[in-house]
Amino acid sequence: MAIPIVAVVGRPNVGKSTFVNRIALTKEAIVHEQRGVTRDRSYHRADWNGIDFMLIDTGGIEMGSGDAFQESIRNQALMATEEADAIIFLVDSRAGATADDVEVARLLKRSGRPVMLVVNKMDDPGKEDELWDFYNLGIGDPWPVSSMHGHGTGDLLDELVVLLSNVANNKDEHGIIAEMVNADNSNTDKDEATINVAVIGRPNAGKSSLTNRLVGAERSIVSEVAGTTRDAIDTVIEREGVCYRIIDTAGIRRKSQIDESVEYYGFVRALRAIDRADVALLLIDSSLGLTDQDQRVANLADERGCALVVLLNKWDLLDTAEAREELRTQINDRLPFVAYAPVIAISALTGRSVHRIWNAINTAYANYSSSIPTPKLNALLTKLREFGHTVSKGKLHLRLHYVTQTGTRPPQFTFFANHPHIIDETFKRYLENRLREAFPLEGTPIRLKFKKKD
Repeated sequence: MAIPIVAVVGRPNVGKSTFVNRIALTKEAIVHEQRGVTRDRSYHRADWNGIDFMLIDTGGIEMGSGDAFQESIRNQALMATEEADAIIFLVDSRAGATADDVEVARLLKRSGRPVMLVVNKMDDPGKEDELWDFYNLGIGDPWPVSSMHGHGTGDLLDELVVLLSNVANNKDEHGIIAEMVNADNSNTDKDEATINVAVIGRPNAGKSSLTNRLVGAERSIVSEVAGTTRDAIDTVIEREGVCYRIIDTAGIRRKSQIDESVEYYGFVRALRAIDRADVALLLIDSSLGLTDQDQRVANLADERGCALVVLLNKWDLLDTAEAREELRTQINDRLPFVAYAPVIAISALTGRSVHRIWNAINTAYANYSSSIPTPKLNALLTKLREFGHTVSKGKLHLRLHYVTQTGTRPPQFTFFANHPHIIDETFKRYLENRLREAFPLEGTPIRLKFKKKD
């Protein structure tokens, strides 16, 4: 049975992310004084008195704002209330009940969900006279808390878990499994039954559009403005009996281009998402061609050892065969270090060839997790010895005695040799190429180690 879901909603800057971090005992929700830092809804596991539940951190709801993202932020927050079993409506004691608070209260009343009115920033216990203004919202008795210092949160949680214990929690609309977790929830990072798939790339390459296409629901905000996604957002779906955790990440920029601290947090989240991924989908904007930044993102995925699929998004914008061939040539020439990754031309906007991604993910993951029997590896090594290609340095001549697989995810092979210290990068590439020719290793990096054996 899915655990209960609690949506935390309210105006900007009332302390929603601080509240979520306090309750979830984490620092994963981005906290910043700038308005609009939280845009997509993000999921955070929490528990109290043995009751597990999921908190949804949402963007601040403003009515009539001129912010280009506000309509999407508001829609994301309202979608969170639709999938929630209970709602925490957070308001700011210092600001009093504002016109936007009144409008949010009106929307929440129509949701049909139980709502707890929580008055935040009550940092000095005993000033309950500040609560009277909030009775006018018509939501019920206000609960005074201080997210910063923790005052009042224990009593609030006692009441919340009593409320949740009476709520049915079987939600799976749109085929989305209710267990959705925040991007840095270490308890589910490497669930053996779930393939973790990170959607990575430069800002505005179409990552959120692709995520929505794969998931089949408007899960992440899509905008033409670079940098929309600041948190890594997880969605767990089931397809043909296989569970996938799709992680939409913030676009990765060069560190020198990260001016705002909020952008930096998004960059760190993206790197963490790659660390958690079994398979990374590198999205490249075909209309711009392959850039230095695309190379850097590919290198990050390769260094961190996750399987990789390269997706040429917006392929339909290349209207000549020459332009398409030029891009493929760029991929071959400038991404040789991830030549193992399959390349698929798609359009996330129209859905062209998106269905091919699933087979590529499955193949890459299978190879990423595979184990090759030692006898087969040494049969290949015997053939290599017969071919005679080796390394010499002065009077030293390399001889490879034995090879075995010593790791998976990604596959790692250890060669035992008489003089491992004379092995150079050229010979390592030679061995890698022979391994890839002999065994199914498409989509996954491999690691080679060398040990001395007399």
